[in-house]
Amino acid sequence: MAVPSTDIFKLGFIGAGNMAESIARGVSKSGVLPASSIRTAHPRPQRQQLFQSFGVSIVQDNAQVVDDSDIVILSVKPQVVKQVLLDLKPFFTEEKLLVSIAAGIKLRDLQEWSGQHRVIRVMPNTPSAVGEAASVMCMGEMATKKDEERVTSLFRAIGKVWTADEKYFDAVTGLSGSGPAYIYLAIEALADGGVAAGLPRDLALGLASQTVLGAATMVNKTGKHPGQLKDAVTSPAGTTIAGINELERGAFRGTLMSAVIAATKRCQELSQS
Repeated sequence: MAVPSTDIFKLGFIGAGNMAESIARGVSKSGVLPASSIRTAHPRPQRQQLFQSFGVSIVQDNAQVVDDSDIVILSVKPQVVKQVLLDLKPFFTEEKLLVSIAAGIKLRDLQEWSGQHRVIRVMPNTPSAVGEAASVMCMGEMATKKDEERVTSLFRAIGKVWTADEKYFDAVTGLSGSGPAYIYLAIEALADGGVAAGLPRDLALGLASQTVLGAATMVNKTGKHPGQLKDAVTSPAGTTIAGINELERGAFRGTLMSAVIAATKRCQELSQS
């Protein structure tokens, strides 16, 4: 059972979509904050009821979210970030911390549009919904050590957290932001291969997804290089090397590398538009 945090602060979400929901659920479930310390606003009754179902307070509008919060997480679509922050600029004060999870929006723009100098940028990914997010954060110049500790605790509630310079964020988006989709394709392809080899569909999909989960867990928990783990299961003239040979013939590794690079370039284009 999670031990409740002794550092209680008020957390608000601007934008009450799926990522905000995942973070709020993880934070309250882990004991980092009680749900009563979290608030958001949303025009649709269905979203309001969903957040209220696990104890989050629903307030009248985004201005009240900012006014009532110590830390404000901006979780709206990137294309509306500028207008949202300009509208909320009068409600930010020096005592408040702005945290943005909007892809492609740089710290300098967040600071300019909000008038807020204490800013942290975070890039989580969709496995936050099951508590297995990969999140990367970078600090604005005026963000304090206490700010960093608090935001780290929030995102550790939904997975693992790394800190990196902002210059790496486009590549972070290309790898961990878009990466789950690449793995979903791989799972689907493995399952299709199992069906082609004669397995029932349900069994093939279950084996494929558990195999990917198990392999990822081996990398995380053993600390061994993936190549070392691959070699350990690859016997001379055996079944695995026969399969790997086909993957190499199809440029499997090169294609995945190209996918990350292409997504990174697209993120760079979007951040400049």
